[in-house]
Amino acid sequence: MNGATQITNLLYRYAELMDAGDLETVAALFTRARIRTGGGGVVEGAAPMLALWRAHVRIYSCGTPRTRHVITNPIVEIDEAAGTATCRSYYTVFQATPELPLQAICAGRYHDAFVRVDGQWHFSERDYSLLDLVGDLSQHLLIPVPAQ
Repeated sequence: MNGATQITNLLYRYAELMDAGDLETVAALFTRARIRTGGGGVVEGAAPMLALWRAHVRIYSCGTPRTRHVITNPIVEIDEAAGTATCRSYYTVFQATPELPLQAICAGRYHDAFVRVDGQWHFSERDYSLLDLVGDLSQHLLIPVPAQ
């Protein structure tokens, strides 16, 4: 499998795991990563990312956040010699709960960096601060998010 496919598969795996409510496994994707959060904060590694998600993401009795993260338009640039890559993509999060009919609740961009270790690509950076459109996040997040 080529590098661009491996990298886009990481993006899609992230979405799949988040929507499944598997916060532990999705956090493990960021073991080697430095993550810039909204508000200018930075977390590094899986354990701090897991703690952040547990504090912020509402998980329902079904074990999921009742969301669908849709990631589109990935632009992957790979430096094969250096074993590094970047990717810019868009995301839209849909949600439906007993209190909220199916709707887009937010949209933004991911700016990611990757590193190749032993032939496998891993997240090395993610910028979570690029939230462009905010809808009704009250059923998804446990913290208030100001409109953009």
